[in-house]
Amino acid sequence: MAVEQTLVLIKPDGLVKSLTGNILSRLSETKLVIIASRVLTVSRELAEEHYAHLKDKPFFDELVHYLMGDLHHTHRVMALVYQGEGAIAKVRQIVGHTNPEEADPVSVRGAYGRITTTGVFENVVHASSSTEDAEKEIKLWFKPDEVVGDIYPTREIVITSVNERVWA
Repeated sequence: MAVEQTLVLIKPDGLVKSLTGNILSRLSETKLVIIASRVLTVSRELAEEHYAHLKDKPFFDELVHYLMGDLHHTHRVMALVYQGEGAIAKVRQIVGHTNPEEADPVSVRGAYGRITTTGVFENVVHASSSTEDAEKEIKLWFKPDEVVGDIYPTREIVITSVNERVWA
């Protein structure tokens, strides 16, 4: 098996239900290494880009609001990058099928997910489905310096006149 990286998002419903510890404990069974982690507010642009492959679906806008935290009144998502041999398959086995009703009851989604009355899967977590998706998603959610190690090629650029918030 090849060493891979995979993005895992603990979505707003997972955070509101205080499932972070349970999810991280389950994912620790994979023996993978966390190489990046952050809690962030998801902008509309980030949510739309993350779900761009579903933009033609009738539930796209609700899905965007779900990831932004509007449906659960918390605007936080925990994003993690796991790395190791067969990372994608190992994580997907633990998190279970995307549809909570089809997921193994002992999987994260089977145990904690649900489908809303409008048909949106509130499945608590996101996990990359392929190496291509993982690379695209990791690059979307993290900057190179936020990840431990050089997992993809990078380049240096000079940025001038950038305003940045710092601690007072």
